[in-house]
Amino acid sequence: MDTFSQRKAAALAELSSPTPDKSPKGGVDAPIIPLLTHLNSHPSFFTTSSCSGRISILLSNPNKSPHGEGSEFNNKKKKAGGGRWLFVSHDKADPEVITGLLFGDVKEEDEGFEAVLRFEPMILAVDCRDLESARRLVSLAVSSGFRESGITSVQKRIMISIRSSIRMEVPLGQIGNLLISTDYVKYLIRIANDKMEANKRRTDGFFLTLQSKLIPAEIHTDSIGTSTNGHNGEILKLEDSICEEEASEEPEDSKRFISDASKSEENDSLTASILTLTGEPTEKLFLWGQSACQYDNNNNNDNNNNIIIFGGFGGLGRHARQNYSLILDPKSGALNALNAAGLPCERMGHTISLVGQDLYLIGGRAGPSQILNDVWVLVQNALKWVKLDCTGDFFNPRHRHAATVVGSKIYVFGGINNEEIYSCMNILNTQTLQWEEVKINGDWPSPRHSHTIVAHKSNLYLFGGHNGNKPLGDFYSFDTETLIWKKEKTVGKPPFARFSHSMFAFNDYIGVFGGCPFRQQEHQEMVILKINEKVWTNLKINSVGKFNMWVRSSAVVINEELFIIGGGASCYAFGTKFNPPMKIDLSILKKLESFRDLNANNFVFRVEKKFAKETKDLLKKFGWLDLNRKVKVAQNGCFVIFPVIRVFRDLFNSEGLDCKTELNWRAELEILVSFEGVLENDESIVNKKGSKSPQNLMRELIKPLLEKNEMPLELLDQIPTRWEQLGDMVILPKTCFKDPFWDSISDQLWPLVAKSLGTQRLARQGRILPNGTRDSTLELLVGSDGWVTHHENGIFYSLDSTKCMFSWGNRSEKIRIGSLNCRDEIVVDLFAGIGYFTLPFLVKAKAKLVYACEWNPNALIALRRNVSDNFVSDRCVILEGDNRLTAPKGVADRVCLGLLPSSECSWITAVKALRREGGILHVHGNVIDSEEQSWLDYVVKSIISISSNEGLYWDVSVQHVERVKWYGPHIRHLVADVSCKRI
Repeated sequence: MDTFSQRKAAALAELSSPTPDKSPKGGVDAPIIPLLTHLNSHPSFFTTSSCSGRISILLSNPNKSPHGEGSEFNNKKKKAGGGRWLFVSHDKADPEVITGLLFGDVKEEDEGFEAVLRFEPMILAVDCRDLESARRLVSLAVSSGFRESGITSVQKRIMISIRSSIRMEVPLGQIGNLLISTDYVKYLIRIANDKMEANKRRTDGFFLTLQSKLIPAEIHTDSIGTSTNGHNGEILKLEDSICEEEASEEPEDSKRFISDASKSEENDSLTASILTLTGEPTEKLFLWGQSACQYDNNNNNDNNNNIIIFGGFGGLGRHARQNYSLILDPKSGALNALNAAGLPCERMGHTISLVGQDLYLIGGRAGPSQILNDVWVLVQNALKWVKLDCTGDFFNPRHRHAATVVGSKIYVFGGINNEEIYSCMNILNTQTLQWEEVKINGDWPSPRHSHTIVAHKSNLYLFGGHNGNKPLGDFYSFDTETLIWKKEKTVGKPPFARFSHSMFAFNDYIGVFGGCPFRQQEHQEMVILKINEKVWTNLKINSVGKFNMWVRSSAVVINEELFIIGGGASCYAFGTKFNPPMKIDLSILKKLESFRDLNANNFVFRVEKKFAKETKDLLKKFGWLDLNRKVKVAQNGCFVIFPVIRVFRDLFNSEGLDCKTELNWRAELEILVSFEGVLENDESIVNKKGSKSPQNLMRELIKPLLEKNEMPLELLDQIPTRWEQLGDMVILPKTCFKDPFWDSISDQLWPLVAKSLGTQRLARQGRILPNGTRDSTLELLVGSDGWVTHHENGIFYSLDSTKCMFSWGNRSEKIRIGSLNCRDEIVVDLFAGIGYFTLPFLVKAKAKLVYACEWNPNALIALRRNVSDNFVSDRCVILEGDNRLTAPKGVADRVCLGLLPSSECSWITAVKALRREGGILHVHGNVIDSEEQSWLDYVVKSIISISSNEGLYWDVSVQHVERVKWYGPHIRHLVADVSCKRI
């Protein structure tokens, strides 16, 4: 029996022992016994400690131990640090019981002790057999909402902690002299009970995830078979068996639905498979920051069917920078070391490029301060590395640059050297060994590193990268004959902005995948560009490892297959993860091409709703509207999508307008361009006559359920006709499915509703609580986690939708704020929330600094995440608490007061925050339409009065009034831009 098995046997024996353990109650918490049983039955895990979540009142002695070592106090439910539990519950607490304990008869032994009310969520400590199993379990925990989970030890034993952040700790004062009232204690208990309920939902969701994704091996011994490859092999086999079981348990009608859907999706997915290698250990390819390319080590120019890999970070044993060379034969899977003389030093972030039979190595990073500009060639005939002495223009040291080959020249763009980021294009002529720096010509790309560049015929194509502040999503071409850059116009859904990604060229296609920001999702995606048409298509990648971190990977195309070498990341949640070598069959792109030819009119034109009528009239006037497809409204209600024919697409993307045409469409086309519409690929291809609306599909799916349960079919009239989308979550209105009949079949109902709407997560809107933090009461119906990421106007907003509100109606105001020029300004946002206006000020308006005030703990978690995800945390100071206490004074050029129905509670704070010279106040409020002018007059009069009381003599006036939206009948959400100038 191995060491892990011995530890597990001892732990489970102790768990089943009748002897009480060291916890306050002396045993395992009942609510999580099924979860612990399931985890402990898996061969790769056992739990060492646990708590299902608890509400407690802890008494602590401010004078440490006045009662002496032998006292009753020290023997009764003793807590580390000289305290004891006055109350502990692993379920909801009764407010009356708590108030009785705190305000009833006080025991003499308790008097004077400090009382603290706590809520602590579920926490598990798990011992894991190996690192891969630990990463797998942490990944499942994080995806289930336990976002603070992580690997805590990898030394003598591999331990993980599963936990979340929904805690609460409130000092109540001293027993006998409490600082709070009974009503306030009841209020706190209500909050604690809500957290307990949320903790239970999250725990139940985690248990369901474990049941579906981490099934104990003994349940599937028949399907697992006998694996002799160690635990990694068992894990892969286990996942295969899970997939098979899930498919076998699918209902017949669901199978039919999936089968029908797969026919339409067979052209838009790829499959990634892991390579089986022989020879050198696979771990030698556990690298990132390496470089790889085609290579022929048999001196045959027409048969570059091998892959050479050099350098990178990782490898066997202790991870470090490497300088070994490996040759991979993709056909046989043979991995062999290339033992060449005169090795270059260890490095990462370099490039290798094959020119003829010789391999050229350029630059890289050998250490924190060792940035290189050397050039080496691997002379194949002599099998040795030679350092080259190149002449011509100076080539700066750099790493994370990009390089590609056309003819006998190597083209190198960008890169980084400490704090300096380059935007130069350098060309190395391998025949003369001279560097040439290209003069700026055309649409020159901005400075960047960690980007990609590939060659197709005589053109180069560049995508993405990082400019030192944020990821980039721009796409350029470079003509190697004219040496001119061009920013390409494309249609379809382009790749999201990213860096450290991979790109390849295959036939007439360019593919982009992986990179940062890393998106943990069920399937990775590859975005394919048809070069001659400039049309992007998004393809799903199916793979064994669903969360492949293709970050700083190498992409090499051999014949019709793409090989992905290396890549990975190191983070708290996953530890250090390297990707195994994988391959993807690209022949499906030929099918995609024929599929696209059959759907040549597969384009749509998306415009804001306010331009919809004029757009439709113009499209119909010139016959550009495709009448065989539906006009659709985007699910957020802000955009209208018009199906258009290919002629319109060609005209819209044309470089110039044909002067010989007899049609007078120039002015009209320019009008459409002025609407800032976007031409996209129509991914859905919904036929106007044969399609089913989501409502009709919902009706078809729910009707048999009602008939089966003998319920009135009139309930179908309650099916919703509208909904909203937040990230990947569909949110139903709070008024739908309210009849009590629905509650009895809810377990069967909600998956059907989610299926009809094409979503994996479904929720129902609740009212926004009228408390100071305006909490959300959204009800999660399908899915185990309320966290969503919503993309709007180039900004990512992440939030826990079950705790924080999100307002779609403020979109126009967020866009307006983003259009301001705040480059040299300091902004104070008194009601920051998750960053509704803080982020537009930082990301779009380029504010110098924003002070973001917020007191809602759930919104603060989201705000901190959002400023980080949008790469603006260095220009944002988050101030936690009541803004009347925390806001800075005398620093702001403008102050945002985005609170409804009124922000008047903080007008004094806003005036104090402005510089003595004055500034701008953005004052929000809900105003009856007939009282708009009187409200504006009141705002001005109030600000004058407040500033005068503060000794500030300002000329106060309304600079602009923004009418954001109708909040209710005759009630409008207004924003008054109030100018304050020192007299």
